[in-house]
Amino acid sequence: QVQLMESGGGLVQPGGSLRLSCLASGRFFRLFAMGWYRQVPGKQRELVAISYDGGGVHYEDFARGRFGIARDNAKDTVVLQMDNLGPEDTGIYYCYTEPKFGATRIWGQGTQVTVSS
Repeated sequence: QVQLMESGGGLVQPGGSLRLSCLASGRFFRLFAMGWYRQVPGKQRELVAISYDGGGVHYEDFARGRFGIARDNAKDTVVLQMDNLGPEDTGIYYCYTEPKFGATRIWGQGTQVTVSS
């Protein structure tokens, strides 16, 4: 059983930055993948970025270059650094983990990101 808790969301002005964190708790030796999805108003939930055990990463096109994902294995944490934010980035950001390859994904509760003047 793995539980996830997101933090770091909030209100930021256009062009600003936010750093989201996701802490995994429970009994496990390693997690195959940890990453982030988001749900923008009027759209279905979409992938943002993934960090794989072993160092591999994947970014969707809208995130590449502006967002950075990093894994802190010692703290069982994955972070999402978001720079040059715009109103189109407003939404709820969800952390997830795939504990083993092909296993059912486990989701956090989400954290609100609002980009507005």
